[in-house]
Amino acid sequence: MAYSSAKIDPTSSSFHQFLSHFIYNVGRISAYIILGILFGALGSLFTFSAYVSGYFYFFAGIVMVLMGLSMMGKMKFLTSLESNIAFHPLIKKIFSHLIHTKTLVSFYGLGLLNGFLPCGLVYFFLATAATSGSAIQGALTMALFGMATMPAMLGLGYVVGFLKGSVFRELMIKLASLIIIVYGIYMSYVGFAAVAR
Repeated sequence: MAYSSAKIDPTSSSFHQFLSHFIYNVGRISAYIILGILFGALGSLFTFSAYVSGYFYFFAGIVMVLMGLSMMGKMKFLTSLESNIAFHPLIKKIFSHLIHTKTLVSFYGLGLLNGFLPCGLVYFFLATAATSGSAIQGALTMALFGMATMPAMLGLGYVVGFLKGSVFRELMIKLASLIIIVYGIYMSYVGFAAVAR
């Protein structure tokens, strides 16, 4: 919503606006793929045995439950981490430069930067990428996540006014948080079952 309001000229052609949003999303997905490679490779370190994988699944599930509760505002598990990263002076300086630049390349840079910033749904899929135990599968998981969210993100740029409503946003956050918590509980159960065998 921030970049749509600040960078998109409503008087420009529909094609130029679409292209700007598309390039932003390509940058965002690029960041997700890089993270998928890193987390998939990290996950491969924990796939030597079903026993070790069980512990990994169990603790990853616990972390996801904490993330979901934090997104709901029930605890501050992620608040300090997100604040330290998102409001770091260097990040703020780069973001400020990109948000005030109108070139198409700046849209890619902004999408790339935002892709690396903390986000609850991204955490969820990064955990999935890590449990794949493969850098390639991790990259594929994050690429699919990014492409699946692209239609909604493209549409977001055109309905910024409507989505500024806090009720809709809060509803979506709570729904996403609940899904993350449920999946986290399931992952912990799978991990516990593997360790208990």
